[in-house]
Amino acid sequence: MDAFLSKEVLDGLERARKQARRKKNRLRLHVGDEIYPLLQVSDTGFEMERDAAPHLRGFVDIYDGARHLATCLVIHSEPEGDIMRYEYKRHTNVAKGPAKDFVVDESAPTALLR
Repeated sequence: MDAFLSKEVLDGLERARKQARRKKNRLRLHVGDEIYPLLQVSDTGFEMERDAAPHLRGFVDIYDGARHLATCLVIHSEPEGDIMRYEYKRHTNVAKGPAKDFVVDESAPTALLR
């Protein structure tokens, strides 16, 4: 199918794909005061556009909008086409509440009424 389309049309389609991918994605990478948009996050790493990708090593935070998802230790990156793939050595999900350092009795009441 690509053989029948001109180079200008193919470039326009690629720009439209990139723009649609950016619009629907709320994933962000926070490195200090800098914020970068992410394309995808997986168990082994994350991806971002190559022209917006910095050289990263060390601790970074991943957000979905305003919700903090994880803290990661980035150790490796490699370009693949117009995408930069980063791998991390450590990926720690952010807890929703404080850690419980005791066993919760299943038969305990959840609330007290007065």
